[in-house]
Amino acid sequence: MLTQTFLPDDDATARFGAALAATLKPGDIVSLEGDLGAGKTALARAIVRALAGDPALEVPSPTFAIIQPYDTPIGPVLHADLYRLAHATEADELGLLDDPDAIVLVEWAERAPQVADAVTVLLHLDIPPGGEGRTARLERR
Repeated sequence: MLTQTFLPDDDATARFGAALAATLKPGDIVSLEGDLGAGKTALARAIVRALAGDPALEVPSPTFAIIQPYDTPIGPVLHADLYRLAHATEADELGLLDDPDAIVLVEWAERAPQVADAVTVLLHLDIPPGGEGRTARLERR
């Protein structure tokens, strides 16, 4: 099933992330795709905050740490950014696929085919011509 939503601003993106979070279940692996600056991390922040039930939760970008774990009321949540991986096999060492009860949010999943193959929810963000807002395409597999 494929849906498309226009998100005119950061507040709309946060609401979309919270709504998506309400549909996620343990074991879901969400691939956040799009160009640099498309809003992948902003959307992941909204999802993590909603899953944690804490709108003020500090949710740093995992760009340098590569993975950020969170304990939430519905179980573990992992937020990963695979952009800096030198080789796809490095993803295996992160343990992203090790816990069947975790919800995993992955930026740049395509850098590790074994992770991309396990994705259950694909979310692609595009900045439309003119640069205002973003378009979110959501596909459940």
